[in-house]
Amino acid sequence: MALSLFCLLLTLLFMQTMADTSCTDCFVQSRAAYYPNSEVNGTDVGACGFGSFGATINGGDVSAASDLYRDGVGCGACYQVRCTNFAYCSDNGVTVVITDQGSGDNTDFILSKRAFGGMAQTQDKATSLLALGVTDIEYRRVSCSYPNKNITVKIDESSSNPHFLAFVIWFQQGKRDITAVQLCETENFMCKLLDRSHGAVWTSTSPPNGPLSLRMLFSEEEGQETWIVPVNNIPQDWIAGQTYDSGVQVDN
Repeated sequence: MALSLFCLLLTLLFMQTMADTSCTDCFVQSRAAYYPNSEVNGTDVGACGFGSFGATINGGDVSAASDLYRDGVGCGACYQVRCTNFAYCSDNGVTVVITDQGSGDNTDFILSKRAFGGMAQTQDKATSLLALGVTDIEYRRVSCSYPNKNITVKIDESSSNPHFLAFVIWFQQGKRDITAVQLCETENFMCKLLDRSHGAVWTSTSPPNGPLSLRMLFSEEEGQETWIVPVNNIPQDWIAGQTYDSGVQVDN
């Protein structure tokens, strides 16, 4: 009887250990600071290459990340971040989008001033929290949500049709990563694997001719991968600076 009870306890302990090590929704302890400037929103020159979109997406609740930047793969990922100073901080914290790379004073996040203050219980306590400059936090990855938005392709201003194409992908919902992108000719379905030049910027020298279709590889933390093909094509006469609606969205 005692041996059976002992074995049961060992089994439960093993199961708990496995759950702890594989938990994708658990909070991770860390620290956060905020951009040391007067802007309430994020920066429009972030390392992800989002431009002005990176300063205002998600209402300006954005952040730079250190290890979570992951050489640009982490660009566009969403995290729930809440500070742990109970005198100032709310239970829910704030949801931020990664738009930049950066760290300081052993932090995982450098939040916009808006997002940093958004972790507080009240506006008065937000002022006190901002005065700290750096605070202990806990965070976890969560799904991004962009109601009534499809995944959108923004052609970078550095592009020159038909010699060079660079673009970023906006409004990706869920919490999967885009780890590869192919650019395909719609007439003969010949595809070309693109390079990630930096951040979330995908590039192609001598891009295929004609209307172009994208194939995006979505990867999950568990290792599962899925190719997704937009409904709408990038037109043959694409223009630098323009945005093109893909016609598709993902939910997780």
